[in-house]
Amino acid sequence: MPDLQTIVGEIHRELSPRFGEGRVADYIPQLARVRSDRFGIAVQTVDGDVHLAGDADVSFSIQSISKVFTLTIALGKLGDAIWKRVGREPSGTAFNSIVQLEREAGIPRNPFINAGALAITDLLLAGHPPKEAIGEILRFVRYLADDEDIVIDHEVARSEAATGYRNAALANFMRSFDRLNHPVEHVLGVYFHQCAIAMSCRQLARAGLYLAAGGSNPLTGYRVVSRLRARRINALMLTCGHYDGSGDFAYHVGLPGKSGVGGGILAIAPGKASIAVWSPGLNEVGNSALGTVALEMLAARTGWSVFGA
Repeated sequence: MPDLQTIVGEIHRELSPRFGEGRVADYIPQLARVRSDRFGIAVQTVDGDVHLAGDADVSFSIQSISKVFTLTIALGKLGDAIWKRVGREPSGTAFNSIVQLEREAGIPRNPFINAGALAITDLLLAGHPPKEAIGEILRFVRYLADDEDIVIDHEVARSEAATGYRNAALANFMRSFDRLNHPVEHVLGVYFHQCAIAMSCRQLARAGLYLAAGGSNPLTGYRVVSRLRARRINALMLTCGHYDGSGDFAYHVGLPGKSGVGGGILAIAPGKASIAVWSPGLNEVGNSALGTVALEMLAARTGWSVFGA
């Protein structure tokens, strides 16, 4: 197999004529301003090597990728009790759909759709004012990435708050079923700020390394979660991490992954590496169009797949 730096360089070069494909998330005004021709990729191995190409050091809004980190925090605080508030099944509907939520009495299908992430955010608010909950999430992401320079893009957070009518509807709907314990405006405020965390591909790949290394950060030696919990988070990423495109992503890429409408994808090759890609143009189900292609190319050329080589 060619070395990883050669592979990521080839992927960047071969995809360069297609930079700008897809449609940026223009329903969030601040994200609509991002150049659609950006593309970055970072592969952080469990052995400590990092391989970069393109805009791998340019920060972007991680959006729903943050749900992996808030789920990890919630599991650490409450364990399996969180599954009384949110399910573990693929949704088969759009990430911001309210239809399934109505049928299932306000219990979200999984923690990676918007309604499920709002339920997890509500859990993180227990005993904390919103500002402290936001600070806890940011500190955890900085800890995972070993980088104190990671910040929240407050312009993006304000942009989401000004236009997040669908998320407000989801939260109010859940509150009507007594599925949220805190004021809707508090839950939404924390949620919009966690989605507005800005990271580069290099930082994001580093932050996800614990999921590639059985729950520990192999670069620091610190255990983040148990091996079993890391495996189960990866399982949820594989089955639910790309909304109603999760099956297609598993079919083509074969790795656990979590996308965000900022154009980023965090993917995990268990025992091998954590991978982050960024290309702002989205496909029809809200996942990075070229990011998905890049990960399919990487999986094919490395042989990395949870389904076998």
